[in-house]
Amino acid sequence: MKTESVKSIEVILKTAGIDETKLLIQQYESDERAGVQSLLDRFKRRIKKEEAELRRLDEMSLFEKGCLSRGEELIAGVDEVGRGPLAGPVVAAAVILPAGWAPRGINDSKKVSEKMRDKLYSQIMDNAISVSVSMISPPEIDRINIYQASKAAMVEAVEGLSVTPHHVLIDAMTIDINIAQTKIIKGDEKSISIAAASIVAKVTRDQYMKKLHEDYPQYGFAKNMGYGTAEHLQGLKEYGPTEEHRKSFAPVQAYSS
Repeated sequence: MKTESVKSIEVILKTAGIDETKLLIQQYESDERAGVQSLLDRFKRRIKKEEAELRRLDEMSLFEKGCLSRGEELIAGVDEVGRGPLAGPVVAAAVILPAGWAPRGINDSKKVSEKMRDKLYSQIMDNAISVSVSMISPPEIDRINIYQASKAAMVEAVEGLSVTPHHVLIDAMTIDINIAQTKIIKGDEKSISIAAASIVAKVTRDQYMKKLHEDYPQYGFAKNMGYGTAEHLQGLKEYGPTEEHRKSFAPVQAYSS
């Protein structure tokens, strides 16, 4: 055992699964070399973190498991982003994931770094059974109000799926669809499917706002995503609102002619 280098032991541990790693750690526990013991401690922490993540993902799959137990195999998660900004569309996404599929790190899009969101977005788009995105423009938001626009975007997203889901899990809303649905408060933290929709909607909207920044750099859209930051408000004060601004929102009204 002691003839193995610390580096070779590290390679072996890196390529092992959780259960195999546990057995290997027990196997190498008798190696008293400081480098080996430090290595084992590191992998023990990694296992603890991985097991905690698996428990979290299992808890986030409870609503999906409930649907599957009733024979509802196609489960769509639905969420929207962009209710609060002064500019840009409200965006909703509907996502149907394969049963039991849960990528590591998936969570409410607001709790995930931009780099991780982009990674998860790619994984979701590559693995999902169906993904649908809907945008409601600022003029339409002004016409029907942001709450109704959010609901309309969600309905359009569900209707745009390539297959009809058996059940729809929705973040904090009930929408007008002829499909069984469950409203889940803070659903983007409690449901894998809703979290996936949250990430797709967030990444889609952020990409839109970054593109919009190229046309209107004076508002700082690439950084504030349309929210009312000091830079954005200064831009409104100096240049007034664009067609991408929500004229019915008070801060925009203040700078409208």
